[in-house]
Amino acid sequence: MSNAAPKNIFIIGAQCTGKTTLVEALADFYASRQVEPPPKIVSEVARNVMRRVDIHRHDIANTPERCLVLQEAIIQAQYDAESDLEVRRSWYISDRSGLDPVVYARLLVGEEGKQRLLELPTYSILEERMKQGLVFVCEAGCSWLVDDGTRLMPKDQEEWRRIDQAFRQLLQERGIEYVLVPSSVVGMRDRVDIVVKHF
Repeated sequence: MSNAAPKNIFIIGAQCTGKTTLVEALADFYASRQVEPPPKIVSEVARNVMRRVDIHRHDIANTPERCLVLQEAIIQAQYDAESDLEVRRSWYISDRSGLDPVVYARLLVGEEGKQRLLELPTYSILEERMKQGLVFVCEAGCSWLVDDGTRLMPKDQEEWRRIDQAFRQLLQERGIEYVLVPSSVVGMRDRVDIVVKHF
């Protein structure tokens, strides 16, 4: 790693693609190498937001306005978490990003919902941080599709891959460069290596 300020890392993608596990493995990797300063972790904010605003996954899929309220709240929570670390000049590894709610708004509400979120001032700041950082998309299609009872789950493998493609499409549309973590790479050390070699 160079002496330049480390770039922030964003681990994103469809549900159950090993994102949180990869974030935890990266934290362990940098801790074991005594990287100074060590990265902070921006944990997934969506579950806490869902509890706080009392929106359930049934609402997300069936009530467009409730879905958008949730996605806006997730963007705000992501912005708050990142901004707290930016103020402290800490670099971080983020489990999800400001782009995630926009992807789900587009899938569940449509282009109007997507556009509403893109016009939020907080979103534009989050997007710029992604462009200045390193973005990794964990590909759908591995063996980790498990219902945790909280998140909205894909109905089947086909829908799972459709969500995966929606992430890549929006990244491309917004001019955000990314690296794919292939579903065929299942060994955690190998997945960590994909991130580290781009760092």
